[in-house]
Amino acid sequence: MRKQKWIIVFMALCIGVWVGSVTLESKADGASAPTGTVSDPLITKSYLDQQLAELVAKELGKQSGAAATPTPAPTPPVSTGGAEVELKVVQLQSGQTLFAKAGTEVIVRTGKTVAVSTDGDGIPDVTSGKDLAAGTAVELNHLLIFPRDGRGIKPAVKSEAAIYVMVRGGYSIQNADGTVLQ
Repeated sequence: MRKQKWIIVFMALCIGVWVGSVTLESKADGASAPTGTVSDPLITKSYLDQQLAELVAKELGKQSGAAATPTPAPTPPVSTGGAEVELKVVQLQSGQTLFAKAGTEVIVRTGKTVAVSTDGDGIPDVTSGKDLAAGTAVELNHLLIFPRDGRGIKPAVKSEAAIYVMVRGGYSIQNADGTVLQ
């Protein structure tokens, strides 16, 4: 029974579209330009889409016994997997190393830094599409994503400018003597 109703609704919709297209084709041949009047107004596609959506929702409501008003689909919750979602501005001092946790994103904003890796693997520079090996200079404003712990960045040997980075996710800062600040 429900299937028959849907077939009838679908066929009526198809016939309506076909009749509309035939009418527009005949008018496009130069017979006359479409004009709207108070008794026969022109409508926009968005208005027609809205009206059709309301009609379909009403029919579905009748069949399922639910409310007849359409409700927008809920926005799915964003899962952060326990990671922090805000960007933090961090300043690195000379001799400090920022070690990122797995999944952390880092953007170097000012100063000269180099990549650090305790396991010999590189750090993905998503902006340039390259893998940065340990000791490689990190370009300013490039997004780095750390796939595993044990990788990070530190000031270049001859870096004199202040080093500011933006970090999204977990990290720790280690001094040259091995003490951990965060």
